[in-house]
Amino acid sequence: MRILLISKETGLYANWFPLSIAYVAAALIKNGYEVEAYCQDMHHYPDEHLTEYLDRNHFDVVGVGAIGGYYQYKRLIQISQAINNSKKRPFLVLGGHCVSPEPEYFLRKTQADVVVIGEAEITIVALVEAIDSGRSLANVKGIAYWNGDKIIVNEDRELIEDIDSIPLPAYSLFPIEYYRLFRGRLVKKTEFTMPVLTGRGCSFKCTFCYRMDKSFRQRSAESITEEIKFLKKNYRINYIYFSDELLMSSVERTVSLCEAFLKAGLNVSWTCNGRLNYAKPDVLRIMKESGCVFINYGIESMDDEVLRNMNKALTTKQIIAGVENTLAAGISPGLNMIFGNIGDNKKVLNKSVEFLLKYDDGAQLRTIKPVTPYPGSPLYDRAIEKGLIVDCEDFYENKHVNSDLPTVNFTELDDDEFLRCLYEANSSILRNYFNKQFHSYDEQAKKLYFEKDARFRGFRQR
Repeated sequence: MRILLISKETGLYANWFPLSIAYVAAALIKNGYEVEAYCQDMHHYPDEHLTEYLDRNHFDVVGVGAIGGYYQYKRLIQISQAINNSKKRPFLVLGGHCVSPEPEYFLRKTQADVVVIGEAEITIVALVEAIDSGRSLANVKGIAYWNGDKIIVNEDRELIEDIDSIPLPAYSLFPIEYYRLFRGRLVKKTEFTMPVLTGRGCSFKCTFCYRMDKSFRQRSAESITEEIKFLKKNYRINYIYFSDELLMSSVERTVSLCEAFLKAGLNVSWTCNGRLNYAKPDVLRIMKESGCVFINYGIESMDDEVLRNMNKALTTKQIIAGVENTLAAGISPGLNMIFGNIGDNKKVLNKSVEFLLKYDDGAQLRTIKPVTPYPGSPLYDRAIEKGLIVDCEDFYENKHVNSDLPTVNFTELDDDEFLRCLYEANSSILRNYFNKQFHSYDEQAKKLYFEKDARFRGFRQR
């Protein structure tokens, strides 16, 4: 069987490596299937090109995935339509965090044949084997599918406990020379980047999170270091985005990984998602020593009651101490804030703004976004119960039209006041950021003209 996996257009010049479909491709290749990657994001092909490509070539199965978000949703619908328009339309499979919570809706909306629910590596092989042999799909765990004009949702598939047993992403299938050019947090012009997973799931249960695996499963340090060595040797990768939900899942794990990186002599820069209650000086010191330059923190709010409402398992005291420790260690902190949660008000928002203005190191432009109750999250269930959202269609078609506009207002502010508060907050943050940028350029200009600094290479934006 021939299988086509699609990396969708994103509208960006350089794109994040499609790690999820690379893992799916590796699982299929390991089991003897012929797999091809269609990198629309690299070539910026119009959707009509995909239709024509399918018309010109034979594929038995085509797969496409999406994470949550209004843009991902719209692109998934458009890509599905392009596939459906093909005269030689293959068997269409959807996957990813976007479709998994509401598979029935997406089967109807896209007219796909199957939705893979949750982790795909084992499920996709079982599904393709059933298609190839002509067997019923009734015994394939972890899928939803059409049976005539009726949708069947099968039993869930168990999570993959041994993460090390999953084959490494099928890097050779993709144009790494393109994907390694992705620029992000504190990447030098001479660095090539690539995302790597250190584990799956998260042990915390924030109410707004829709990626809530029932357990946290980690890869061995040996497996991670060997993958990074492979990427360095074959593609000259020297900057790693550890892109799983939470590398800093505990003090012990974080330290042991850093020790493994140092022992292996990886000599790469890296960034990760972290927890501020684990941001202790000794932990941050070894993170810095092993190459960490940026830690992305989900702070969300600077109010203890709101943090409790979202089940964040953090206090403002821990947040302040952790951010100060991070800055003291010479690591840049990513300060993520949201507004519009249960208990939020203008006073709470102002505390978040004050915090960002105080601790922003100028490394990254950050604004405060409205909280979004994605399907699959407890906050989505609450919105349904309160009548704020009707269903998945209402969420994606009517409510969630942009990630910087509120989907649902859980506060006691009216909608106009909500938007006014958010504008005022972000206006302050934007002014602060660009004032710092001006100060930086002004200091360069002084060194150039008053100290004749010959190292100057022009006023360029990155």
